[in-house]
Amino acid sequence: MNILIASATPFEIQPLQEYLDKHYVKSTPYLYQRGPIQVSVLITGVGLPLMAYAMGRVLGAKEVHLAINAGIAGAFSTSLRIGDVVQVVSERFADLGVQEADGSFTDVHEMGLIDANAPPFSAGRLVNEPSDTSSFLPKAHGLSVNRVHGHQPDIEAILKKYPDADIESMEGAAFFYACLLEQIPFLEIRGISNFVEPRNRENWNIPLAIGRLNEVLIALVQSLGG
Repeated sequence: MNILIASATPFEIQPLQEYLDKHYVKSTPYLYQRGPIQVSVLITGVGLPLMAYAMGRVLGAKEVHLAINAGIAGAFSTSLRIGDVVQVVSERFADLGVQEADGSFTDVHEMGLIDANAPPFSAGRLVNEPSDTSSFLPKAHGLSVNRVHGHQPDIEAILKKYPDADIESMEGAAFFYACLLEQIPFLEIRGISNFVEPRNRENWNIPLAIGRLNEVLIALVQSLGG
């Protein structure tokens, strides 16, 4: 079984790599083997374009049986807490479109540039249906952005447009898009490091989010036979 673990940065999955270093045979800095289980680690870089390129390059070069996007995220939903780990079951490209003269946002589906129901989209969303029916982790709906929100009027505007949004990241939708088109099983797992609010890094807890995220990742790898 070939497992691909994609993360924007190395520090977000450092504890997992330390686990793999101890329990797997490392053939390259990012390729591990234990019996029939092969784990490839892909550090994509931050942002949608970098994730899209990295996933396209890897999926075009090797067979992948399960892809996992792991990282931290900001929470819109007040039902979440910093340190929670969620399974993202849907994503949107949340800033792909145009800003109108009145300041409102019109996305590419509303503009008619991309059919909202053309595969892999469903009503403008990217949906991981198998994960949506599982109870592996608390489920969350994601927005993917090129610019994370840190200004209250903009936060209110994006939630008015996409009221079901639970979390925000900078890579998730590109990961969903690649996996859905390639028709491979996939998961997006995110540790909550902060709330999406007027930007204040003092309220963030990145170490807690990374620690909890990697506990889940290690347990997942173990459950798959590693």
